[in-house]
Amino acid sequence: MPQRLQPRGIMESMPDANEPPAGLGDGIRARMLLVGGASGSGKSRLAESSGLPVLRLDDFYRVAGDPALPLLETGEVDWDHPGSWHLPDAIAAIEQLATTGRTQVPDYDISLSDRVGWRTLDLGDAQAFVAEGIFASEVVAPALERGLLLDAIAVRRPRGATMAFRFLRDLRERRKSPAFLVRRGLLLARREPAIVRALTDAGCRPLRPRAIRRELARHAA
Repeated sequence: MPQRLQPRGIMESMPDANEPPAGLGDGIRARMLLVGGASGSGKSRLAESSGLPVLRLDDFYRVAGDPALPLLETGEVDWDHPGSWHLPDAIAAIEQLATTGRTQVPDYDISLSDRVGWRTLDLGDAQAFVAEGIFASEVVAPALERGLLLDAIAVRRPRGATMAFRFLRDLRERRKSPAFLVRRGLLLARREPAIVRALTDAGCRPLRPRAIRRELARHAA
C-alpha cells in the first residue's frame, strides 16, 4: 500500500491546477485529474459528463477465483477492500496514458467479476484526463511520484444519498444479487466515513458534486 501523504504536502507538490498540463515534465503529454469517493457517490457520472477522456479504475479489479482476493467474515469476497484490485496494473495504464496518449484497458464486467475483453483508450488532443474509482486514495502517492497528477478530488455528499444512489444503480445494472447488495450497502454505509477520510488523508480535496463538475469543466474547456 502506498505511503499516505498529508493534504498540505500533496497540494504543495502538485502542479498548479490552473495552469495547462503540457510541458510540465519531460515525456508527459497529459496529466490526470483523479476523482475518488465511496461507491454510489457519483464519481462515474461526474467523470463522464466532464467532456474529458475517462479511465475507469474499477476495470482493474481482480477476477473471481483469484487467490489474492480478500474475504469478509461471511466468506464472501470483500470487493471494497483495496486488495481486490490491481494497483500496479492501474498505475502502468495511467503512466502509459500520460506519456503516450493511449493505453489498453481491461473491460471488466462487475456482474460476472471477470474481464470480458480489452479496449483502447485514446486521449486524442486532450492534455488532461479523468481517472475515477473507489480506490483512488491508493493511486495518489505513486502518481504524484511520477509527476502524473494534476489534481486529486474526493466526492462529498450525504451518506444517506450515497447509499440510496448506490443501491438503485446496482439493482438496475444487476451487479450482484439483491441480498448481497443489501448486505454490502449496510457495510459500505458504515465504512463510508473511513473511505472519505482515506481520500483526504492521501491528499484529495473534498468537494461537493457541483464544485467538482465546475473543476472538471474548466480543464475540458
